[in-house]
Amino acid sequence: MGKRSRRRARGVDKTPARPAPVRPSSPGPAGPQAVGSRTLAAIFAAALAIRLIHVWQLGASPFADLLMGDSAGYDRWARDIAGGNWLGSDVFYQAPLYPYLLGTAYTLFGPDVTMVRICQAALGAGSCVLLAAAAGRFFSRRVGIAAGLVLAFYAPAIFVDATVQKSVVDLFLLAGALWLVSRTLDGQPSPRIWLGIGLWLGALCLTRENALVLIAALVPWLWLQSNERRDWIRSAALIAAGVAAMLAPVTARNAYVGGEWHLTTSQLGPNLYIGNNAESDGTYRALRYGRGDPLFERDDATELAEAALGHSLTPGEVSRYWVGRVADDVTAAPGRWIRLLGRKAALTVNAVEVIDTESQYAHAEYSTSLAALGWLTHFGVLIPLAAVGVAVTWPARRRLLPLYLMAGFYAASVVAFYVFARYRFPLAPFVILFALAGVDRLVQAVRAREAMPRAPFVAATVLVTAVAANWPLLSTTSMQATSYNNLATAYRERGDLATAIDLYERALALDPAYAQAHSNLGSALAASGDPDSAISHYEEALARDAGRGDFRFNFGNALLALGRYTEAEEQFRQALASWPEDAEALNNLGMALGSMGRMTEAADAFRESVRLDPAGALAHRNLAVALEELGDAAGARHHLAEAERLEGTGAGTPQPR
Repeated sequence: MGKRSRRRARGVDKTPARPAPVRPSSPGPAGPQAVGSRTLAAIFAAALAIRLIHVWQLGASPFADLLMGDSAGYDRWARDIAGGNWLGSDVFYQAPLYPYLLGTAYTLFGPDVTMVRICQAALGAGSCVLLAAAAGRFFSRRVGIAAGLVLAFYAPAIFVDATVQKSVVDLFLLAGALWLVSRTLDGQPSPRIWLGIGLWLGALCLTRENALVLIAALVPWLWLQSNERRDWIRSAALIAAGVAAMLAPVTARNAYVGGEWHLTTSQLGPNLYIGNNAESDGTYRALRYGRGDPLFERDDATELAEAALGHSLTPGEVSRYWVGRVADDVTAAPGRWIRLLGRKAALTVNAVEVIDTESQYAHAEYSTSLAALGWLTHFGVLIPLAAVGVAVTWPARRRLLPLYLMAGFYAASVVAFYVFARYRFPLAPFVILFALAGVDRLVQAVRAREAMPRAPFVAATVLVTAVAANWPLLSTTSMQATSYNNLATAYRERGDLATAIDLYERALALDPAYAQAHSNLGSALAASGDPDSAISHYEEALARDAGRGDFRFNFGNALLALGRYTEAEEQFRQALASWPEDAEALNNLGMALGSMGRMTEAADAFRESVRLDPAGALAHRNLAVALEELGDAAGARHHLAEAERLEGTGAGTPQPR
């Protein structure tokens, strides 16, 4: 069949008319131009240099080789992969591509964090080159060069490129996909371009699950830009083939090891609940307080769901349970949920980089790169400029449609869940592109002494977006304090109590009202042999958050060490009011009771502890002592034998929380 006629005979063809195909149109006076290879090489060199300087300076900081949170989780996973366990044993709960890349690096270079950071610096510099090349085609050579340089010196990008996190891969894959999309705008793109877009976006979905929305964003663009239906079908099919080539092996692997078909991971439901439940504030809050670690997240989501439903669940059933909880909370209070969406939208465009275990603001204290660039290169500056860019490039909206759609769809996906700096990070390329397109147009207007089109509207847009982007929603100082608290806890777990105490004190110097840091400092002081000094910090923590059972548990341990048994009993009982099935708190309560000669009560507490945790060696040993005191020699021998069998399982001494 030949091409469709552009004119239809009246009364014959009933097919609805399709919008006119998108034709190339110039977004500015200079027009789209490729950025030269020498210029791209210079951008790469500048980006790599600033990142390597940051890596070098970070090496002298307490963050140098100590991994926390998701970084520690990726490190464990990568070591497992490097050790030969490539297949794994369950449906993926976290996106798998980055840990597999990290595991490959460990296989080649060993588990060297500095080498990983150097490799990531090169990858981040490559992202700057890809974005520059894409911007040149979307806008102009000037905008392309500027976009590459701004990303090169963009403080959040420098920060994430040096963390053992997947954001560096997110940006590289997204920038590559944008470069391929830009190559479809002029002329007839080859099938390899369309297939490549699918491959790059499919790979992105294996590091950032919500990137699936970027594939959906391309559908209306493909439909509008195609001259014929068969062109649209061919382009869409090639993109789909590329995506399928990347996702199919992961989906098949999930089915093989887990018995269920999951496209990438099984954490949709828990993540949706974290960002949309009745207590959510738009940021991350663990399902169980204090357990926001990859070690616990899957187990907590599963255990809570199974406890609520009363039977064991598959990963898919766990996810569906949490989706149902979201539906219940939203329908119970739709107004509250709408306000929550508004807050999440505000956080998505806000200047503050929302912390995830460790913050850019704490790293900046050891990095002149971050300190010098962080005050300028942030969303508080870029978002208003991007709004100008959207306004002044509106005449080229057909050409720029994929940017509008991809940015809009991705921003909506962030708002749908919860806001982290690294979750919204993939918006940065879009914001940078439009910001620099706006600046370029303003500069050209000034040079030509032209009147700015729609100047009042542009000025109002700048004012409104500048206020919104810089509104003080979160404190960067408290994020620094949180970073030092988390870092101190990691040092404490490593056994370096002196460094941990110094870092807890630093956190409290930044935020004296930080209850968690007070409790943690108390635990570190008690572990270092100074329970007297710990007492005041526990009291301060409880003065600020009296309902925390973990604070009372730790306080009780310090009182127990000081021989203040009556007070210790009170703290353990209040801890058990929050956690009635806490075997360790019951054991320690028994120790306090036994120390006061109340052996019958002590034996009851030890017995309940053993019932709840049969592997608790210390509780078995303590119960043996109590039973011996009560004259039950046979029972004492039984529990002593069990304690000796279990000895060394880690259930010995009270542990801080």
